[in-house]
Amino acid sequence: MGMPIAIEVRGGDVDVEPAFAWLRWVDRTFSTYDDSSEISRLGRGEIALADCSPEVDEVLTRCAALREETGGYFSVRAGGSLDPCGLVKGWAVGRAAALLEQAGAECFAVDAAGDVVVRGRPGDDGPWRVGVRHPQQRAKVAAVLGCEDVAVATSGAYERGEHVLDPHTGRPPSGLLSVTILGPDIATADAYATAAFAMGADARFWVAGLQGYEAMLITSGREVLSTPGLDRYRIS
Repeated sequence: MGMPIAIEVRGGDVDVEPAFAWLRWVDRTFSTYDDSSEISRLGRGEIALADCSPEVDEVLTRCAALREETGGYFSVRAGGSLDPCGLVKGWAVGRAAALLEQAGAECFAVDAAGDVVVRGRPGDDGPWRVGVRHPQQRAKVAAVLGCEDVAVATSGAYERGEHVLDPHTGRPPSGLLSVTILGPDIATADAYATAAFAMGADARFWVAGLQGYEAMLITSGREVLSTPGLDRYRIS
C-alpha cells in the first residue's frame, strides 16, 4: 500500500517471515492502488463478494459496524470508490502481531507508518517509546508515548495526502492536523483515528466518550488536546 512496515523482535530468534508474508498477501488483496486486487475488482463490480477471499467479507462486515458506531464518519465509500484502508492497515498489523506471538515472540514492535503494536518491555530502561510524528514538521515528533502491550494509531495527511474525507460532505475535514488513538486493539484504534479525523474539530467531543481508548488531537491552531488517561503514557 505504498508504506514502510518494520518489525523489531527482542530477546530471541523468531521467524518474522510469516508475518511479512501475511502483510504482502493483504497488500495484494486489499490495495486500492492495484487494479487487479480483489477489493479493486469488487469495487468495480467485476466480481461478487462471494467470489472474494473470506477476509474481504470479514473486513467489510467490521467496516459496516464501525460506520454505525461512528455516526457514519467511518465509511468505505467516503470518496465514492470502495476503500476500506481505514481499517485494513490496523487489522493487518494486528494479525501480523498475532503471528509473531504464535512464533514465540514475547517482546516486539510492529510499525506500519503510524500504526504501532507493541508487546512486552524491551529492557530495564522502560517501556517501548512510540513517537507521534509532528503533523507539519516531518523530522520532529509531537509526543513520545511509553507503551507496553498496547496499540497506537495516528490519522492525518501524513502518508497519502488528503485521503480522509468527511463522508457527509465528500470534502476533506477541517480543524485538525492529526488524531492519535491508543488502546488494546490496533484495528479499532486505526478506525477510530480515521473516523475522528473525518469529524474535524468536533472530534474532541466524540473521543471524550470512548471506552478503553485514549486520544490525542492536534488542532489546526496547533493546540494539543488529549483525554485524561493519555497523560500516563506521555514521556515528552
